[in-house]
Amino acid sequence: MMKLIRILLPTFAAVFAMVMTMNAAARAEVVIDITKGTVEPLPIAITDFLSGDQLGAQISSVVAADLERSGLFAPIDKGAFIEKISNPDAQPRFDDWKVINAQALVTGRVTKQGDGRLKAEFRLWDTFAGQQLEGQQFFTSPDSWRRVAHIIADAIYERLTGEKGYFDTRVVFVDESGSKEKRIKRLGIMDQDGANVRYLTNGKDLVLTPRFSPSRQEITYMSYEHGRPQIYLLQLETGQRELVGNFPGMTIAPRFSPDGQKVIMSLLQEDGSANVYSMDLRSRTTTRLTSTSAIDTGASYSPDGTQIVFESDRGGRPQIYKMGADGSNPQRISFGDGSYSTPVWSPRGDLIAFTKQSGGQFSIGVMKTDGSGERILTSGYHDEGPTWAPNGRVLMFFRMPPGSASPHLMTVDLTGRNLRQIQTPNLASDPAWSPLLE
Repeated sequence: MMKLIRILLPTFAAVFAMVMTMNAAARAEVVIDITKGTVEPLPIAITDFLSGDQLGAQISSVVAADLERSGLFAPIDKGAFIEKISNPDAQPRFDDWKVINAQALVTGRVTKQGDGRLKAEFRLWDTFAGQQLEGQQFFTSPDSWRRVAHIIADAIYERLTGEKGYFDTRVVFVDESGSKEKRIKRLGIMDQDGANVRYLTNGKDLVLTPRFSPSRQEITYMSYEHGRPQIYLLQLETGQRELVGNFPGMTIAPRFSPDGQKVIMSLLQEDGSANVYSMDLRSRTTTRLTSTSAIDTGASYSPDGTQIVFESDRGGRPQIYKMGADGSNPQRISFGDGSYSTPVWSPRGDLIAFTKQSGGQFSIGVMKTDGSGERILTSGYHDEGPTWAPNGRVLMFFRMPPGSASPHLMTVDLTGRNLRQIQTPNLASDPAWSPLLE
């Protein structure tokens, strides 16, 4: 990971205090209330960052794309700009930006330092209140410019919504290539916008269900090596890989605990049932959490680690159940028509996402943690496998069109209105979103 130095830039509030106090008090500071069901995107002007080459424009373009993709911002076409920013440290001509209805303005600069590092700085302005809202600068290596752009987008998102952004993150997924009969599946990892794809396995063995550790740059996944699925841990920075455990039956659906110290998974029994187990990664001791003749799988911890949600067909068809982290007090929480699977707890702790099969379609939905308030966000011929962005506002999943085995990655926000496809080099499935990078 890159070493990044972040410095806050001073505002101009003190300089312009006497002039701007009355105007600023008369107008509410620009902000997006994302607690409402439907949000009108905020018009925002993002200027090309000044630089001696194309890098400044490239960084501002990534910032604009991140914000636009969230559905909460509407970047204004640069052809409409009246003022040409020549000094991003100076107060802009706010009237020029109000004319084109830019409620917020972003200016910036990119310079290369004598030691080879890159310095990227930006300022966020409230054009109607006539004041600076945010200003930061970063020092890093030139090859990390895309990450700096994502961090700037996160800072703007947080300042204008009051919540953490999710752009400085990565997604691990299953890359699929080749014909349907000879499909090659390998682990891939990319930025959340689909850029910087690299591969973690060579495709020799089938891989499934990769999942991120919430506390380290580490993933767990299933791999069909030696004729049966086994669960592995993979250190992303070093490439070091290790087997979680040598179990007599098949191990499926691994996922980390919130502190990254345990892996929860299902072990297939000889009678065809599957039960949920947890393994302490330090001692390698396992604890059996369910004991039924059903198939219990797809377990996911609550953010505080005290509860587990999982799917089970103990009632005849797959439904969602909840229990204590020690396996106590299991109770069914899904009661709608159809079958439920792949439950995953929101990082905010307030919702559980799931896949639902009903009426010949697969849907991605959310419900409250007691099973109430079920909402379907999107439906298709085959939509499956939701994973949460770290701020709990967006889900990624994979979709297969009718009559094909060609999965691709999609995102949808909690309103269900902002549905987007993520471009990947090949077919893609089984996404898992990382926490915010450090």
